Amino acid sequence: MQAARGASLNHSDSTDPQSIESGRSRHRYLWLFAAIAASAYTLDLVSKTLAVEYLRGEPRISLLGDFFSLYLTYNSGAAFSFLTGQTPLLSVVAISAVVVVVWLSRRVGSVGWAIALGFLLGGVLGNLTDRLARDPGFLRGHVVDFFMLPHFPVFNVADICINIAAATMILQAVRGVSIDGTRHKDAHDPVDSGDDTDTGEVPGQ
Repeated sequence: MQAARGASLNHSDSTDPQSIESGRSRHRYLWLFAAIAASAYTLDLVSKTLAVEYLRGEPRISLLGDFFSLYLTYNSGAAFSFLTGQTPLLSVVAISAVVVVVWLSRRVGSVGWAIALGFLLGGVLGNLTDRLARDPGFLRGHVVDFFMLPHFPVFNVADICINIAAATMILQAVRGVSIDGTRHKDAHDPVDSGDDTDTGEVPGQ
């Protein structure tokens, strides 16, 4: 009898509407994460293919005067030409980052974190693809850059995605939102002590 009651309770828990809705929300966040990552990665690959096709051997092409131009260059460093010449190390770091982001995505529980991790994965994969597939060789390939601003390193779509991800993560941290969607209480908020003195109950009853 007790076993039957326990089984009934377990069945009730598994069909709890709140648990079902939570699971559906988690799946929506995962789909958003995957869609953003795939879109960012595809946009980066397409833009680099077009840049190599149409900008190779061309002088700087001004789009907004001296403020914004297109100029094809190859970068052996990280985003915005950071750590130039450390391509093998950066490739290993990027592979590790991809694994970590995919692992963290299983816990995503908010729109903000889905957006942040999606842009991060798409950007990291975009530049990693260059390092794996382009000259001078596997893990040593140079990244295609083609966006130029005054007094700023030449960059690409993947670099933009990585920085969008970083900005969104900082925003989520400031808002106190964890990856799983839970919010951290402000240190100055009153803590609920669970005191029932205002419930109107008479002591002793």
